[in-house]
This record gives sequence, structure tokens and C-alpha cells, in this order.
Amino acid sequence: MNGHPIVTPAVLIVAVAIGFLLGSIPFGYLIGRIFYATDIRAQGSGNIGAMNALRTFGRVGAATVLILDGAKGLLPVLLAARLFPVEAGAISALPAAVAAAAVLGHCFSPWLGFKGGKGVATSFGAIFGLSWKAGLIATGGWVLGASLTGYSSVGSMLGNLLAPFALWILTVNLPNTLYGAFAAVLIAYTHRENIVRLATGRENRIPLGQNRKNR
Repeated sequence: MNGHPIVTPAVLIVAVAIGFLLGSIPFGYLIGRIFYATDIRAQGSGNIGAMNALRTFGRVGAATVLILDGAKGLLPVLLAARLFPVEAGAISALPAAVAAAAVLGHCFSPWLGFKGGKGVATSFGAIFGLSWKAGLIATGGWVLGASLTGYSSVGSMLGNLLAPFALWILTVNLPNTLYGAFAAVLIAYTHRENIVRLATGRENRIPLGQNRKNR
């Protein structure tokens, strides 16, 4: 026996449930209601994520949403890995399962009628939790795609598309890689309307130069 806690089916279910509940906290909605007296869902694109927060609240509000949405992907994954470590060279599916649950919680929050955001910041946070180097690659993909096109949606999809390859190369962990593939498909799905707008030339560009919206 190596002394490490055993991941039983009950532990897996509880961990996934906690990951989902943490991911489901709608920070964009809460920050809008508490600090801006605004329902972000009725503004701009109607999304609760950082990009619509930038258009609606300005830079400070958007940065706060971005950090909190990223944290609810990062922290559950780190906690799962810390509480249930494995021996060097061993593979655990628990962090990847928790990562998937957190992103699903964000995209389908029960507090908002099983609607939510597009999952980008939460997914990037989860990727950082699985491998900080893969997280940097995914973030670099976002920067590259957004910088070249001016569209956050392009960067979001590109960053998540790179994730499974980065996770496999850097962790050689099949569950992590499967999470990356799952996230890439999910992010493409949540951006389906953006894809249509991109194809028809109606996509909104990143709103640069906004500081704070007057209210």
C-alpha cells in the first residue's frame, strides 16, 4: 500500500458533483447584479463571460469575471490532485473528470435555468490545473487567434483546440488528453452562433479601449 487515498466510485461522484457546483457559480451574473445593478444577460451578446462583461462593465468588471471564472476551473482540479495524489508515473482520471464537470457547470448553470457562459475562462483554468505549461500554450493560442483576427471567439476556439495536443505531449495522460478533446468540442458547440456570425461577417470584434461603463 502506498498510503494514498483511494478514488472509489463514491469519491469520484462527490468530486465531480463539487466540481460541477463550483463551476456553476455565475460570477458574471452576480458581479453585474451586485456591483453594476445590471443583468448581464440582457446586455450585449447576453453571455455571462468576461468578453461580454468587458462590453457591459468595462475593464475592471471584466477582469474580475475573468479571474473568478478561471479560478473555478483551476481550483477544483488542483484540489482533486492534492487530496488524491498518485505515485510518480501513475495515471489518475479524477482531475480530468473534475475539470470537465466544472466547465459543464459553467456552461449549464442550474442557478440560471441550466444556461450559462461559453466556458472559455473556466476551461483555460482547468487546463492550467492539469498542466501549467499546457495552460500557457492554450492561452497563447487565444492570444494568437484574437490578435490576428480581432475576434475573441477565434482565439477561444484555437486555444482549446491546441489543448488536447499540449496535454498529451506534456502529461502523457490519456484522461487529461480526453478532457482537452472534450473541451475543444464543447467550446466549439458553445460558439456555434459565433461561427455563423464569423461566416457571415457579423461577428463582434474585441472591444478595445473600454474602461468603465457609466451608470
